[in-house]
Amino acid sequence: MLKLFKSAESFLEKIEEQPQTSSKIAFQVADIIQRVRREGDHALKYFTEKFDSVYLENFKVSEDAIDLALNDMESEIKEILLGAINNVRNYHQKQHPHSWTESVEDGTRFGMQFTPIERVGVYIPGGRASYPSTVIMTMVPAQIAGVKQIILVSPPRKDGSVNSLVLAASGLLGVKEIYAIGGAQAIAALAYGTESVPKVFKIVGPGNAFVNEAKRQVFGVVGIDALAGPTEVVILADEFAKSEYVVRDLLAQAEHDTDARVILITTSRSLATEVEQRIKKIIPLCDRKEILKTALTNFGAIVLVSDLKDGSELVNTIAPEHLQIMTKNPEEVLPNIRDVGAIFLGEYSPVAIGDYFAGPNHVLPTGASAKFSSPLGVWDFMKFSSVVSYSKTKFKNNAQRISHFAKLEGFINHSISIDCRHE
Repeated sequence: MLKLFKSAESFLEKIEEQPQTSSKIAFQVADIIQRVRREGDHALKYFTEKFDSVYLENFKVSEDAIDLALNDMESEIKEILLGAINNVRNYHQKQHPHSWTESVEDGTRFGMQFTPIERVGVYIPGGRASYPSTVIMTMVPAQIAGVKQIILVSPPRKDGSVNSLVLAASGLLGVKEIYAIGGAQAIAALAYGTESVPKVFKIVGPGNAFVNEAKRQVFGVVGIDALAGPTEVVILADEFAKSEYVVRDLLAQAEHDTDARVILITTSRSLATEVEQRIKKIIPLCDRKEILKTALTNFGAIVLVSDLKDGSELVNTIAPEHLQIMTKNPEEVLPNIRDVGAIFLGEYSPVAIGDYFAGPNHVLPTGASAKFSSPLGVWDFMKFSSVVSYSKTKFKNNAQRISHFAKLEGFINHSISIDCRHE
């Protein structure tokens, strides 16, 4: 079921490319976006009925429904969510950038002024699963950044309601502007605004291929966090790793969907054999076994490497969303890792703790984008303006050079704007 590769080279020769958005999906999404731009709420009603099988006259979720979801939540679940919120908040507060200015004796003052994005849209997927964790991971850093208006959109269920745990998590965070809209039409509504949905300045949150393509197409009109692909985990392990932990962690990631990427990189042939055999044995007994089987067959791999240095280089080449280092001394391996979304050290740090509770964000770069991007954070909800102030003396000392520079580029009026102050 899992493909076994006897070297990093053989794995790289065979590794599947990330699936590309089909031209059919791109065309369908473009049509949805244009109709929402032209027709506003009328188009939202049409597409919601078409794709979600429910007709809604009003998309905004009432505060009574949010309060009801909070009141109906079991105390144990509430305690878990509040614990996660506290951990995520504590971690992300350390990310907050601060404005600064610096004055120089020659009369120059310059700096950076950080300000929050005023209005942000958060997309929370619907479907068979529930994602209160993603509500927390997206909203908490936005609140720390100081975003004034957070608007949540999530697909309605057959009865027109939004998942109660999503509502409850939002309620715990004090966010009550929620709309029962999903898919590409929700992204279009956030990007352009409709009669009922305010236009936002940035959209964050994961979604399916249609949501992802919609975010790609509206980028530039609004900001986006990232173009998220299928989830990924790489486990880098040596002979000291417990095979059962490795197996369960691979399966945990594979159950997300049939396109999930799950890879074991190991220096131990015996571990590779144990993992391969154990997975074959327990797959028939697992929940979501068809999803697991498809993901492991199509996108699963075990790769044998000569040593952990070679394993680390292969990790950097793959640049996965998640990396678990399950070796005798994970801290010694860590300095060799540079291109990963999130890193989990040791046998008691599975990806699942990061998905829900540890504190770092679980909205992560996928599809090798960890080579140039980072997890979602407070900085994603902020922007900065540069600040500069010249004294008269500083200006006069540099005016001639600046004016000459402008003329070199052919911008005479730039030069005049300098010269008129220098005369």
